[in-house]
Amino acid sequence: MRRVRIIPVLLLKGNGLFKTIGFKTPNYIGDPINAVKIFNEKGVDEIVVLDIDASIEMRGPNFKLIEDIASECFMPMGYGGGITTMEQARKIFNLGVEKVIINSAFEKNSGLISQIAQEYGSQGVVVSIDYKKSLLGLAHVYTLGGTQKSKNNPVNQAKLAVNAGAGELFITSMDKDGTRKGYDLPMLKKITLEVNVPVIACGGGNDMEDFYRVITESGVSAVAAGSMFVYKGDIDSILINYPSQEEINKLYARL
Repeated sequence: MRRVRIIPVLLLKGNGLFKTIGFKTPNYIGDPINAVKIFNEKGVDEIVVLDIDASIEMRGPNFKLIEDIASECFMPMGYGGGITTMEQARKIFNLGVEKVIINSAFEKNSGLISQIAQEYGSQGVVVSIDYKKSLLGLAHVYTLGGTQKSKNNPVNQAKLAVNAGAGELFITSMDKDGTRKGYDLPMLKKITLEVNVPVIACGGGNDMEDFYRVITESGVSAVAAGSMFVYKGDIDSILINYPSQEEINKLYARL
């Protein structure tokens, strides 16, 4: 029986918890601290917390909010958003966060990844890669919260990140974000075939069948989702939720 991590993704905007569609139209969900408390009770594997405004606003992490969240978090936590220096990374680790997630800063300073990996181990630094496809189907990496188009495609970006020292990759399809229509399996498979570090799939997850397909068909090591864990039902009622242990065991038994 193969075990994979199932990871809720919490998006911060200001001090609130939001959910986006295609990295746009943020919808207020509630208080991130309350969400973390509920996830604690549900025995979540780990969580990812991303400040979606920090890089766009060209500001650093909100350390007070990170501290408040980390102090309530009983599972491993990864944080991303506004990290541009080694000093900021150190401060976040010192707050009790297990992993720092770097996105926009990787474009300008790949050496930051190497620095963090040397000091805290490669398992402590994750490179986040956001991408979307053109009308011709060409995939391009985007930074600054999905507002800045990069020259790289996701596969090359993934290889560069691993060469820089990243111990894990967090791959998000902007086209799939918030749609709950399944993951971008072909792209994820291309990436997992090219790198030798764990890959987390994000963007499009809706149910356990989506998890099964992305794990078995693309080779990812973990699955992440946002909408699936904050909405419930056909009318998207806000409800923090997570698969039951029985559902998770059924998934593992199939792998």
